[in-house]
Amino acid sequence: MGIPTAPIVTIAFKDLAYSNAAQRGMPHERICFTPHPVWGKSDAQMYAYLEGDDPVTHKPLMPEIISALTKPLTPDEEKSGTVIPRVGPQIFSGSHDELQDYYMNNGMTDFMPIILPTSEKVDAMLKSTSHSPDEQVGKMCPAKGAYPEWSYTVRNVAVNAVMAGCDPSYFPIVLAIAASELPSLSSSTNSFATAAIVNGPIRDKLNMNYGIGAMGPFAQPNATVGRAWTLVSKNCGSCGQPGQTYMGTYGNTCNYNNLIIPENEKASPWEPFHVQKGFKPDESVVSVFFGMDIRQGQNGPGLGIKPVPHYQEAFAFNFGTCAPLFGGLVVCDPLVAQGLVELGFKTKEPLLEWVWENSTISVKDAKTTLFGLRMAGPGADKLPDDARIRLFRNANSVNIVVVGGETNPYHMVANMSYRSSVSVDKWM
Repeated sequence: MGIPTAPIVTIAFKDLAYSNAAQRGMPHERICFTPHPVWGKSDAQMYAYLEGDDPVTHKPLMPEIISALTKPLTPDEEKSGTVIPRVGPQIFSGSHDELQDYYMNNGMTDFMPIILPTSEKVDAMLKSTSHSPDEQVGKMCPAKGAYPEWSYTVRNVAVNAVMAGCDPSYFPIVLAIAASELPSLSSSTNSFATAAIVNGPIRDKLNMNYGIGAMGPFAQPNATVGRAWTLVSKNCGSCGQPGQTYMGTYGNTCNYNNLIIPENEKASPWEPFHVQKGFKPDESVVSVFFGMDIRQGQNGPGLGIKPVPHYQEAFAFNFGTCAPLFGGLVVCDPLVAQGLVELGFKTKEPLLEWVWENSTISVKDAKTTLFGLRMAGPGADKLPDDARIRLFRNANSVNIVVVGGETNPYHMVANMSYRSSVSVDKWM
């Protein structure tokens, strides 16, 4: 572009900054560093950073930035190019234990034993789709715009589905998730999580669990499909390399097999989630979500002693600690859904509108919450501190799915945003 630039990076990301520059053909890029962290620091502390030294070069930071912007480039700094990722051999040989170690030591697993992807097992997986093994499924990277995107084929996805322990009959649903291009492992310093709602005949075809313990370790398709999502993200999208493409400060146990949520359509009084998104009831669909976490819902102050539980009030109460940057997803037992119908919410739309309008945060709290005021829209910063503003951008930011075995009217809330829905039928 011909515009002088001087990247300024905190010291915690020194290695990442250098490796990213090198991977883009700029190993001699001029990068300036500040102490870490910058979040939560006062103006005085930030000015002290600027007036102090670069913790890497130990030179005064501001003169270093000016020099980086004005000093002519050296011959080495003028060089540019691209780096082609290293690709290993197509065929590996060795004992079972040696191959397990090879995959683990090269960062291709979730550090649990895998099913070795022999040619026979991969070929069996490929027979479950009508698509060519060499057809491109999508592109993925830890964060769009920040990392090069890797493309992957049907065969690439099949290898990871085998590794995850998927039965070949599960393959179309794994391909649909891969086609969403949403990685299950983000490069953010937040330890994000992902979820996939599954609708349509595929749930019963695969014997997915959407009843008692649906989100626990009680069904092979639920567990292995979610695990395949993580392995595809690592091996087909260059995700999940701590310190390089994964920076989540404490990690997230959901990343092992993510949140796979087959909707209990039979017990739900409402239309299924995929129908809300424009699909036909007899279509099989995967809908993916991205965000912070999921937590057990509580009734909230006084809600548990009312003669009739007001579940919608509990939803709004539980969303109170969510980050405005993401939306809200309610995962509720069929008993809760049926109770809401008795309260007058015959369809999901008025319920979601009510929850959106009543999920609020004070202006005072929004000022200290990431993106809190931005989600509220223009003029929110001029309101008094005790004014209440909506937590989420609009009613479409709130979603609900019915799952569970009707053993108790419980619910969970996830601080997650809907991203997209992908047809599973397309990949059969």
